[in-house]
Amino acid sequence: MKRLRNPRTGVEQGDVTVFSDFEEGGEMWTGTGPRVRRQPVAFSTPYASPPAVHVSVSLWDMATTAPIRAELVAESITCDGFEVVFRTWADSRAARLRAAWLAIGELPHADDWDVD
Repeated sequence: MKRLRNPRTGVEQGDVTVFSDFEEGGEMWTGTGPRVRRQPVAFSTPYASPPAVHVSVSLWDMATTAPIRAELVAESITCDGFEVVFRTWADSRAARLRAAWLAIGELPHADDWDVD
C-alpha cells in the first residue's frame, strides 16, 4: 500500500487473474448465454471506510469469430476487499482475463477512537 503525506489516505493497486478457460474448455470459452466470473481481492490493510475502486483489463484474450460483449466491474466493496466481476453473454468467447485494480480511500489512524 502506498501512503500519501496525509496518513489517512491509502492507495493500493494490484493485478489478478479472473479466469483462464481456454486450456480446460471452461464455460467462458465454450459456453453461450449469460456467464459471470467473480474473483475476490483482499486489501493488505483494511480501510476505515469502503474505498473507491477502479478496475481495468490488463490481459484480454477473446475470440474474434463473434462480437465481443463484456463488462468488468468492482462489486461488493468493503473496508477489507472487493470482487472483480466479469460478465459476458450471447456467443462471445473469452479465453482468459486478467484485471488491474486501484483502490483509494481513508485509512484508520492511531488517533481514531470509538465512543460506543
